[in-house]
Order: sequence, then C-alpha cells, then structure tokens
Amino acid sequence: MRHPVVIIGAGPAGLTAAYELAKHDIRSVVLEKSNTVGGLAQTAEYKGFLFDIGGHRFFTKVTLVEKMWQEVMGEDFLTRPRLSRIYYNSKFFQYPLVPLDALRGLGLWESFRCGVSYLKARLFPIRPEIHFEAWVSNRFGRRLYEIFFKTYTEKVWGIPCTELSAEWAAQRIRGLSLVSLVRSALFPQKKQAKEEVIKTLIHEFQYPRRGPGMMWQRFRERVEARGSKVVFNAPVEKILWEPGRVRAVEAGGRCFDGEHFISSMPIRELILALEPAPPEEVRGAAGDFNYRDFLTVVLIIRARELFPDNWIYVHDPDVKVGRIQNYKNWSPWMVPDPEMSCLGLEYFCFQGDELWTMSDDELIELGRREVARLGLVQPETVVDGTVLRIEKAYPVYDGVYRRGLGIVREFLKQVPNLQLVGRNGMHRYNNQDHSMLTAVLAARNIALNRRYDLWSVNAETDYHEEGGEISEAELAALEATQPAVPVRLADR
Repeated sequence: MRHPVVIIGAGPAGLTAAYELAKHDIRSVVLEKSNTVGGLAQTAEYKGFLFDIGGHRFFTKVTLVEKMWQEVMGEDFLTRPRLSRIYYNSKFFQYPLVPLDALRGLGLWESFRCGVSYLKARLFPIRPEIHFEAWVSNRFGRRLYEIFFKTYTEKVWGIPCTELSAEWAAQRIRGLSLVSLVRSALFPQKKQAKEEVIKTLIHEFQYPRRGPGMMWQRFRERVEARGSKVVFNAPVEKILWEPGRVRAVEAGGRCFDGEHFISSMPIRELILALEPAPPEEVRGAAGDFNYRDFLTVVLIIRARELFPDNWIYVHDPDVKVGRIQNYKNWSPWMVPDPEMSCLGLEYFCFQGDELWTMSDDELIELGRREVARLGLVQPETVVDGTVLRIEKAYPVYDGVYRRGLGIVREFLKQVPNLQLVGRNGMHRYNNQDHSMLTAVLAARNIALNRRYDLWSVNAETDYHEEGGEISEAELAALEATQPAVPVRLADR
C-alpha cells in the first residue's frame, strides 16, 4: 500500500508527527516494532500494576506542547506534588537540596567540614577546570561533591567523574549552585515566570492518571480516528532508497510505500537497514552511535504506604541500584489494590555486562536484598516482581558520535523526503517536549512545505508565521531544559 507519510516508531516523536499531520488532513502509517505505544514513555503492566520506565515528569516551557498535552488528556492530566530525596549514609536528604535539611542530616561537624570545604573551593578552585569533579567541587566544595554527586553520577554512566567533561557538568546542573539553593530555600514564595524556573527545582508536575502510556494511547486513538494507522509488531527490516528519495519501508513482512518518511528509530539501526547499502563512509558511521542501557526491577509489596517520595536517588556505593521509583506516589491509579505498593528499582548498565545478563529471578532477589539493606522495605513483604530490560535508553556522547552525525546529516541531503526525529532518531538525550517539537516541525515541513532545521530546532522561515505558537523565547527555554549526556575526556 502507498501512504502519504510513513512514520517509523510509535513513541512520543512518531505519534506527535502523526497527530500533527492529521490536523492538516494528511494520513500516515506508523510502524511500531513492539506491541505497544509510547516507546521509552510507555506504561508497562504486570498483573494489574502499572509502572513508568524511568519516571516521566510532564513539564515544558513550550506553550504549543503544553496545549497538546492538555487537549489530549483533559481531566486525566493530574497535577502531582514532587518529592524526591537522596539516600546517603543511612539518611535521607531532600532533593533539590535544602540547606537546613542538609545541615540536620549531616550533623554539625560534617556540615562545618562541608562549609570549610566550600570556602576552600571558592578561594582555591581546581584549575584547570576540565572534568566533572573539578566543576562541581568548585561550586559546592569537595565534600558536598563526594556526598551528593559522585556516586550517583558514576552509577548512571559507568565512568569515573574525573573522566567526564566539565562542559557536561555545566549543562547538566545548569543554573544550580549552593547560592541558588540557599536563595530558593530563603525565598520559596517568590513567583517566577515559567521560563525563569530551574527545572531541577520545580515542586510539582503534571502526570497522566495511568502513567505516560495513557497519553500516547490517546494520541493513537485520535490519529486512527482521522484515518491514519498504527501497525504493531512491525520491526523495520529494510529501508528501500535511491539517490533523491526513500521509496518504501519493509517492516513486519510487509512493504509500505510512501511519499514522505519520518524516522525515530536508532540511527545505527537505520543505517544498517538501508538497501541498497549506502556508501562505505555511511555504513562505517553506524559504529559511531553507542548507547547506555538500563533495567528496571519491579517489586510488588504488601504494604499500603512505604515512603512519601515519588523517587529516591541512591548515593550509597554499597548497593548497585541507582534510583527507586514509588509508582503509587506518581498516581494512586498505578496500583490496583490500595493495600499494596509497587517499586521500580533502576539499574544502569550496558548490554552484555553482569547486571544485564543476570536472570530475572536473580535480579528480583538482588532488588529484595537492596531495598531491605536501605531500610525501605521488609524483605518478607515483597510478594512478587518482574524485570524490564531497556535497550538504548541513553545516547552516549562519546568522541565519535559527532563524526557519525555529520556523515548522516550529509547523507540525508541525498534523500530529502526522510526526516529524523526524537531521542534515538537524532541521537540526542532529550525530554518528551523536545522530541514532540521536532516531530511537529517535521510534520509541518511536509504539510506546509516549511524548511525547519530539526537538528537545531530552528528555522529558515519564521516560527511566528504559525500565529506565535512557538516563540523564540520558548525555543531558548526549551533548549535550556534538555538533559545532556557526558563526554569522556579521552573521547574529546
């Protein structure tokens, strides 16, 4: 069958593109390799318990995206209080850090040492400031760096902090310092314009009643009501192309011809699927795209309440878990029985390493031991569990990805009817709102014959042409809230 637009991937980017096209009365077909929508933002289910992969706060500074969320979810879009804490040395600390809370948790002597360490850092900063450890220590003091930054960062990325670039620290902890934390604690009632809010410091967020997948299921329903189609169990096998255009996609044993194509699949897989094989330089670029993976160990617990947090960052080097999600506190509708609770223990890893290759039973037992060791759960109250392995969760910004992106972007000039969107589609560790905006602009390039540059989320034509839906200020604010991925110093 021939379709006006063929979209690869039914995650936030792919479904947003289909939704925007439908608004312009253009039909599309969305090809999804799994049997569910949402990608990394899906809501998974186990025996009636719902869980979010990674925890998805819905917060954006782009009015167009926010309106889209509201119009799709309506009353099912909840405003939820945000509470997250850091677990360190058998104690809990509020996060974002609150000076008085940190003082109580650390004790007078340790707080005094942190204060001296901070003053020393201000008087005698580490120079040159080339790695993550130096950047954070210079702004918080070495002792606070070791307590609240070092262990968790190394768990997430599997790289020593002295090997991570200072530029990444400046991006990842943008706007946050000991001074900004104190100011936030002393003046909590001060109203700020939305574009001025530091995302790390927000105290509430929005969330679909039954998890993020509920949002993307609604997108699917609206897309299909307008005549488009989402095809499940359709992994891409071949992308048929010739100089000047992509002709079709073979997926799930079927061939989908199209006029325009939008892809959110990982770039490495896209290159390998091209037929005929692209030039040797492009084939070689497939190896330039690497990823950090993680797995979630879900524990079903016989307890009405466990702790008040939405999630907890675990800064204890004696356990392997990096972050713990308490799904019932994201939304009470995530748990089918009010007498039960459900936790998601997140372990950051690479495919093929020790954690990744452990059996599900071994991982559930590891999770049971670790929550007991942390004092969060009595081990005998853990009655069931399951495991989700998440491939390609975080694009890695190593020393070769830029080369690969440059080659791919040059190749795309030969096939202008193919646009790349989303996190893995563009090899960019971004939030949902950024993925959605790239998809909206890709759809408008097709529907309205625009020339938006998706790689910079910028345009050769004026964003204000669409009635001020996307202002330059919002675009700047959007870029400022996107998470970054570290670069190893050895890869620079």
